[in-house]
Amino acid sequence: MKLKSLPRIHAPLLTFGASVFLVLLCNFSFWKTFVAATGGAKIGNLPLYLGASLVLVLVFNLILTLVNFRLLIKPVLIFLFLVTSSASYFMSKYGVVIDASMVQNVVETDVREATELLSWNMVETVLLLGVLPSIIVWRLPVQFPPLRRDLLIKLGTIAGSALVVVGLLMLLFKTLAPAVREHREMRFLLTPTNVFQATNSYLKQRFAVPTVVAPLGTDATKGRLWAAAGAGAGVAGQGKHAVTIIVVGETARAMNFSLNGYERETNPNLKKEQGLINFTNVSSCGTATAVSVPCVFSDLPREDYSEDKARAQEGLLDVLRHAGFEVLWRDNNSGCKGVCDRVKFEDLSQPVAGDKLCNSEECFDERLLNGLPEMIRNAQKDMVIVLHQKGSHGPAYWKRYPAEFNKFTPVCQTNELEKCSRESIVAAYDNTILYTDFFLSRAIDVLRKAAAEGGADTSLLYFSDHGESLGEKNMYLHGAPYMFSPAEQRKVPMMLWMSDGFSERFKVDRACLAARSGQEFSHDNVFHSTLGMLNVNTAVYNPKLDIFHACIRG
Repeated sequence: MKLKSLPRIHAPLLTFGASVFLVLLCNFSFWKTFVAATGGAKIGNLPLYLGASLVLVLVFNLILTLVNFRLLIKPVLIFLFLVTSSASYFMSKYGVVIDASMVQNVVETDVREATELLSWNMVETVLLLGVLPSIIVWRLPVQFPPLRRDLLIKLGTIAGSALVVVGLLMLLFKTLAPAVREHREMRFLLTPTNVFQATNSYLKQRFAVPTVVAPLGTDATKGRLWAAAGAGAGVAGQGKHAVTIIVVGETARAMNFSLNGYERETNPNLKKEQGLINFTNVSSCGTATAVSVPCVFSDLPREDYSEDKARAQEGLLDVLRHAGFEVLWRDNNSGCKGVCDRVKFEDLSQPVAGDKLCNSEECFDERLLNGLPEMIRNAQKDMVIVLHQKGSHGPAYWKRYPAEFNKFTPVCQTNELEKCSRESIVAAYDNTILYTDFFLSRAIDVLRKAAAEGGADTSLLYFSDHGESLGEKNMYLHGAPYMFSPAEQRKVPMMLWMSDGFSERFKVDRACLAARSGQEFSHDNVFHSTLGMLNVNTAVYNPKLDIFHACIRG
């Protein structure tokens, strides 16, 4: 039967049918979590499942009834189908949830990262759950009653739906309340309501950002150890610049570093680095770059962090600039999320024809090291250089490293992770860690050589912004709400290397630091530890959060 020959459908039946479709066919991730939260799939739970389904259908229908007018309802439903089908695909395939930080990731990601998430499977899902029902709704003849009767029907529908929902909730409360309370992540899984809640939260945060950035640490000065370094002949560091490289990793999780006990040898170069201090118990501030990067460079602890607060004040790089350092941010990712707005910035992520470290789509992280030896050699001031990696950004892990680092096989070479075995996904990811190991080792070589040439006292601090899920509990990628996020997305690598001249100049007891390497630390420590390591005095410095404070001799 052709669509144009279909009989007219009454407007209330249209919204009810759309509600059934959205609740039952577009919320696989929600129902999977709901069933698990209520004791698993059991015949005895069937009344609960039917009751919960009816509650959601009636709530959706109540909301849609409010916009069920002749010129409005069809565009609204088409929009909902398209949004819901897209959200449903990403949640079911990657195990992600939709919250404000996820919306921020979508808004702030670059085109290349976004295209990696596109797949034929996504197209099929959107066509089936989004485009097809949209076409049906658009061409479906809808019968609306006269205005006065229409309003009475709407009032009756809203009142009746509300009464039934309240009654069902009272009957099911004993079972639903514990499940909802213990699994609050379900509110991030129910689509399309999660999309609207997340978008609303993101817009509130985005447009509440003040235009004036409050100064931070303008009193910052270099401490007594800097004066001592130039106080007389034979003193370590006399006449030398200090150069510190901060490497911000991307999507590297601590448990896949062999330095942390991982069974695969993913750190063959770093394990040979004499004096490297590897911190084995470090937690991130967030589970997405858009949260973790501004958080780690702010003086705000994770519990008190918000994008509004971070954007409203200067951060670590500004404090270092106030103290007299030359600060440079080099990026091979999607930007610095605002933390480098007031320092020098170099974007090295764009492919350049003829550059062997780039292909037609992107550049490898080694490109961040181009020109660094000359830069350090010619430095006129003490420097802090931030290198922001592409690292292990997924789902196209196999694109993140040159061919010679394809050590662990077989490798998943598609962004449709459902088409790959978990072993091949992990193998591709482990190859990115292997390449990061090489990259960090090369960066240390640059600093070691600069120190050996006598021109600088050097150090390197590395940490990742967040971790990654690789199929554990059927979760992939990252970006889960922090309170519900798995350890795979929160536990990150962090390590430190210092030249002999640097550790002597700033009286850092490396044996003391090594003894503390297994203690629990987090991104909260980075701001204050960087200031402590570089002997920067300022009122915003908190020695209690400085990893180095207990290990400074004298």
